Amino acid sequence: MIKRIIPILLLAVTFSGCKLTGVTYSFSGVSLQNGEKTFSVDYFSNKTAFAPNLGADFTEALKAYLRSRTSLTELTDNDGDIRFEGQITGFSQSPIDIQRDEIAAKNRLTISIRVKYTNTKDESGKSDFDTTFSHYEDYGIDENYEAIEPDLIKKITEKIIEDIYNKALTNW
Repeated sequence: MIKRIIPILLLAVTFSGCKLTGVTYSFSGVSLQNGEKTFSVDYFSNKTAFAPNLGADFTEALKAYLRSRTSLTELTDNDGDIRFEGQITGFSQSPIDIQRDEIAAKNRLTISIRVKYTNTKDESGKSDFDTTFSHYEDYGIDENYEAIEPDLIKKITEKIIEDIYNKALTNW
């Protein structure tokens, strides 16, 4: 048993802090190449008529995600080495899974968020992007939408934040 564990531990120690040509690799997947130390997240305004707290909730969730998954220090005035800004651009419900009697068996809540990412330490600008991320959650027509809306929004924003993180900070 110990003979099997020792090689695995040696591999883990060897690759946990490996540096190659200025790129830092870790088990978290974060790849910061230019000495980035700080991040900032501007308030994401909600340009839709729905979910009035979504902008503030999304902004705080993105900050919390970055704090928990990176060693970057948060700055508040959008002057971090890496910067996130944007807005909620879409919030819609649509019927799906239409049955024979032309009644939807399910509905779909879709949220779209435009994100502008800037890495001020990357002089080439190759890592910067301005992209809209979108995800959805389905729910049954027999469910009370008002009761499940907060959970649906949370699930969708978690997926969007993970996509933003992966596009901005990992090289997958």
